[in-house]
Amino acid sequence: MANIAFLGTGLLGGAFAEAAAKRGDTVAAWNRSPEKVLALAEFGVRPASTPAEAVRGASRVHLVLKDDAVVEEVVSAARPGLSAEAVLVDHTTTSPQRTAGRAKRLQAEGVKYLHCPVFMGPPAARNAQGSMMVAGPRDLFEQVRAELAKMTGRLEYLGERSDLAAVNKLFGNAMIIGVMAVNADILTMARASGVDGGDAMKLLKLLDLNAMVAGRGVKMAKGDFAASFELAMARKDVGLMVELAGSGALAVLPSIAARMDQLIAAGHGARDASVMAVDAVQSRGEQVPRAVPVMTPGSP
Repeated sequence: MANIAFLGTGLLGGAFAEAAAKRGDTVAAWNRSPEKVLALAEFGVRPASTPAEAVRGASRVHLVLKDDAVVEEVVSAARPGLSAEAVLVDHTTTSPQRTAGRAKRLQAEGVKYLHCPVFMGPPAARNAQGSMMVAGPRDLFEQVRAELAKMTGRLEYLGERSDLAAVNKLFGNAMIIGVMAVNADILTMARASGVDGGDAMKLLKLLDLNAMVAGRGVKMAKGDFAASFELAMARKDVGLMVELAGSGALAVLPSIAARMDQLIAAGHGARDASVMAVDAVQSRGEQVPRAVPVMTPGSP
């Protein structure tokens, strides 16, 4: 079994370290808050007082940290104990631009680095579920592929472009956060109309979001806005939604309405509602002005 280290043992990092120890790996861990590492001792995780101590002798070092600044700080602190053969596996959600710069710099310095963000919470990390994306040198990925596969339900190698996993992590998080925001607005409408929120969520199971991405989403990416749900009609519906919510706080619907108004004014009202992506898929010279009117929650 492997001798590995985890730098960062918050909810996700702690779950990863626990799972690795249960699989039989020799695991050392460091965290800025020592009590979070000590809580893992019952699983056989060895606490370390510094990043350099944690990584000493490790063949693989997993980073599960807050942001780019903390990654830079912790990697620098770990370097004195890092073996030349150790692979840094960074699961942190980071800036694509800064990730690319970091990968280039570390590679030039002889440090083996892969960026491997995940779509999973602590329960999934404990049970090797969810998804992990990998970007970086293929030979390095092949070196650790089997071990990474033990950590996740799905392992996706995206290629050697070092920022690609970072970019895709933000795509995925945008979808997750967007769905949560829309759900919040639906619950606001449900409350305003005297419908139980749980019942509203149950009804949403009738919708196949995966099919929407595979169908309309793919058409949007191609710039195909042939109407099956006209923007003008969709704008009418959004107005009804905002009206139904009344004085309730809304997360995204007013901004959607404002964007629709902008596009209708530019002559797109008879195109499909997915034309909201028009700026993303056409040449810069044809773009609709990006200024979005400020709307209050009660505006239709």
